Amino acid sequence: MKTAIRTILLLAVLGGFGYTLFYLYNKNQEPATVYETVKPTIRTIKQQTVAAGSVTPRNEILIKPVVSGIIDELYVEPGDRVSENDRIARIKIIPDMVNLNNAQNRVKQAKIQLNNAKQDFDRNQQLYDQGVISKADFQPIEIAYDNAQLELQAAKDNLSIIQKGINSSSQEASNTIVRSTISGMVLDVPVERGFQVIEANTFNEGTTIASVADMGEMIFEGFLDEAEVGKVQEGMDISLKIGALQNKTLDAKLEHISPKGEDKNGAIQFKIKAEVLQDDSTFIRAGYSANASITLAERKDVLSISESVVEYKEGKAYVYVQQDSQMFERTPVQLGLSDGIQTEVISGIDKDAVLRGKEKR
Repeated sequence: MKTAIRTILLLAVLGGFGYTLFYLYNKNQEPATVYETVKPTIRTIKQQTVAAGSVTPRNEILIKPVVSGIIDELYVEPGDRVSENDRIARIKIIPDMVNLNNAQNRVKQAKIQLNNAKQDFDRNQQLYDQGVISKADFQPIEIAYDNAQLELQAAKDNLSIIQKGINSSSQEASNTIVRSTISGMVLDVPVERGFQVIEANTFNEGTTIASVADMGEMIFEGFLDEAEVGKVQEGMDISLKIGALQNKTLDAKLEHISPKGEDKNGAIQFKIKAEVLQDDSTFIRAGYSANASITLAERKDVLSISESVVEYKEGKAYVYVQQDSQMFERTPVQLGLSDGIQTEVISGIDKDAVLRGKEKR
């Protein structure tokens, strides 16, 4: 019995020893981890922030009528270029019935007064010619006749203005013709012939007949996050990318930063404006969406490495420098400016160092 137990224990010990040898052998057969290697490069690193927005004309004017009525004629359409004082539209006045009735009655009364004054004038004219009355007696009658003629003409002009917006002695009503107040391009004509429009006054902003803008002077308007707004200042250069122009890049210059932030989707953002430096070969349409890249800091021709090879631990940065074919030594480095992909190396390695990259698959 004891012999059987010893035999079983011996076999168990030999089996465990054999398994250990087999495990160690298999582990030694696993391939060693191989890493890609990278070297530092000399490049220019820029730290930038991006503001999304759109390009709009600096001066966009809304053209409104000075009289109420109906659009009788439109002389422009979107895309037309106009000069200052060019005609935009003509307004047909719809007279108020009370004012029209009063004006008509005034004309009738003026005619009666003129007829009476004329009869009095003709009668006294004969007496004056015969020397029966003096010049002093005849002069007030002559003045009354002249005033009656003026009153009739004024009444007719008033009636014509109420009916047509033009007095009887004019060829064209200046207030029924809507004219452009600036030179530029017509961006929009939101009305059509037959539309009723309201004049601009102290109680109503009036109906917009057209919007005109100078397309030669464009600005970028966008929003910048509060975390970045403290790093920018007026006068900084901006690189403007417009998607509609096949990612064409334009230069711009920051000219305004709003002193007050706005809540945009739960984040405080500040409005910025930048002058777009246009070239004659590019036509920019109003409302193009654009992204403005603002350079916050720049380092030219510095030693740089990829952020992916840097290991951060306890507030310090390390890289693994190759010592032989597959041995790497962890080396502390001092880093500078980073653009999120590449980072500046101030000290710790030189341009000849070979660094451990990602693991090869």
